[in-house]
Amino acid sequence: MRSELVVDVTPKDMTTALLEDGRLVSLQRETRDASYAVGNLYLAKVKKLMPGLNAAFVNVGHSKDAFLHYLDLGPQFNTFSQYIKTVRDNPNKRPTSISKVKNQSETDKHGTVSDVLTQGQELLVQIAKEPISTKGPRLTTEITFTGRFLVLTPFNDRISVSQKIKDHAEKTRLRRLIESMKPKNFGIIVRTSAENKKAAELNTELKTLLKAWEDAIAKVQQASSPPTLVYEEESRAVGEIRDIFNPEFESIQVNNADVYEQIHDYVNLIAPDRSDIVKLYSDDMPIFDKFGITKQIKSSFGKTVSFKSGAYIIVESTEALHVIDVNSGNRSRTSTDQESNALNVNLLAADEIARQLRLRDMGGIIVIDFIDMAKAEHRQELYQHMREVMQKDRARHNILPLSKFGLMQITRQRVRPALDIATAETCPSCGGKGEVQPSLLFTDMLKDKIDYLVHTLNVNSFIMYVHPFVDAYLKKGLVSEYWKWRREFKRKFRILPDQSLNYLEYRVLDKDHNEIDLKEEKDTSSSETSKKERRSKKHAAADDENQE
Repeated sequence: MRSELVVDVTPKDMTTALLEDGRLVSLQRETRDASYAVGNLYLAKVKKLMPGLNAAFVNVGHSKDAFLHYLDLGPQFNTFSQYIKTVRDNPNKRPTSISKVKNQSETDKHGTVSDVLTQGQELLVQIAKEPISTKGPRLTTEITFTGRFLVLTPFNDRISVSQKIKDHAEKTRLRRLIESMKPKNFGIIVRTSAENKKAAELNTELKTLLKAWEDAIAKVQQASSPPTLVYEEESRAVGEIRDIFNPEFESIQVNNADVYEQIHDYVNLIAPDRSDIVKLYSDDMPIFDKFGITKQIKSSFGKTVSFKSGAYIIVESTEALHVIDVNSGNRSRTSTDQESNALNVNLLAADEIARQLRLRDMGGIIVIDFIDMAKAEHRQELYQHMREVMQKDRARHNILPLSKFGLMQITRQRVRPALDIATAETCPSCGGKGEVQPSLLFTDMLKDKIDYLVHTLNVNSFIMYVHPFVDAYLKKGLVSEYWKWRREFKRKFRILPDQSLNYLEYRVLDKDHNEIDLKEEKDTSSSETSKKERRSKKHAAADDENQE
C-alpha cells in the first residue's frame, strides 16, 4: 500500500492528512498554540479531593481543573510521590537516579484517594486525555515516554513485548536485549516496530528516552511553583510519523519551513536512508488542493456520507455516543436477491465505517444499525469482516457481534475530541440570512480590493485566492478580466483557485505568504471617508447660510 503524509501549516493551525493509495484515511488538526496535548508532563498541585468519585481535581493551568482517578495513580505511586518530594526539597542537589531508589509498598488497589493524596500536594502528572467539551484534561501518574521502538515507564521495572510480534524466538531475543541494557526501576514496553531491529538501534533510542526523563526531572527540581510544563510531547506531525512510519511511505509533503525541518530531522534520526522522502512544498496552489485532499474532506465529513453504488451512511453524534445508520439507497435496484444485496451493502459499509472512525477520530461508544440479514452465517461474516478492517486502527477498540436487532456495538479509545468539519457552506455575504448582494458585482468588488492593495497599501506582489468557479470566470476568454487587471495595475499579482473557500469568499497573501486582512481595513477606510465627506458638506452648507 502506497502511503503519503501531507502537512498543511497555516498561521492558526496545522492539519496532518494521511493518504493510503491516494485515499484519505486519517486527518488530525491542532491549533498552533495548542497545549495540554496527550503525553505532556506537568508539575501540578492537588486542588480538591473528591472521595465520592475516589478521585482528585488537579490544577495544571487549564481553565477547567484536570481529573485524576485513584486507579490512575498506579501501584508504585508511593515510591514515585516520595521521589518527587525529595527532588523538590533539594533544588541545589543533583537528583538521585531512580535506579538507586528503594521501592516502597505498592498502593492498595481497593484503597481511597484520601489515603494517598492531600490537598495542596505537588505531583508530576501526565496528560492521558485532552480536554473534551466542558471537561478538563484527564491525568495519570504512571508516566510514559514514547519512542518509535520502545516506551519507557519509570518506577515500573517490567518488560512487555507487543502481542502483535508473533515470532516467539524474536520476542525472546528482544526481551533478553532489553533486560541487558535497561537500568533498574525502569520498565520497557517493546513496540511492534522493534521487530528485527538491531541492539544498537534499540540502545540509542533507550538512551534518548532516559535523557528525556532526566531533563523533565531537572525542570521539576528548578520549577518555581506549580503548575509548570516540564516535558512537551512532540508535535502531532512528528508524533504521527513516529507511530506509522514504514518502508512503504513514498513522500511526506510539508508547506512550512520550520515544520519541515522538525520532520526532516526526525526521519533522518530514525531512518537516515529515507530522509529524502520529506519534501518542502513551495507551490502557490494550496497543498490540500494539489493532492486532492480538500475534495475528499468535503465528501467524507458531514451527516451523510455516500460510498459505492449509491449506498450511504448517516452519522449522528453526541459527546461520547455515535450512531451510524446504513442505507442501501438506489443499490437495492441492482439485485433481485434481498439477502445478498443486504450483505454486499453491509460489507461495503463496514469498510467505510472503519475509515470514518479513523478519519474523524470518533471515540466512546459507536452503535451501527446495519441492514437486517436473515441468515446467521451472513451476520457472522459481517462481524469477521469488521474485525479485519479495524485491524489497521491503532486506537484500542472492542467490537461486539450483531445483536438480534441487527445492531453492532463498538467501543473505541477516546483521548481527544472527535474531529468535526462542517461541509455545508454558509453564504459569506449574508451569513445565512438568505439575501445577498448581486453576485455579478463580486468581480467589481475584487477589482476594488486590488486597487486598494496597489494604490493605498502599496503592495507590489501578492496572491489572491478565490473559489474555483470565480477563478474560471475571471480567466475565461482570450482577453480575460484577469489579463485586463494585470495590464491595468501593472503589478506582480496572481489569482489562484482555492477549493476550501466559499463561493463569494477570497483571501490575499503577500510575497512572504502572510495573510492580508482587507475586509476590516477597506470597510473602515470607506466608512471614515464617507463620514468625513458628510461632515464637510454640513460645514459648507452652514457657512453658506451664515454668509447669506
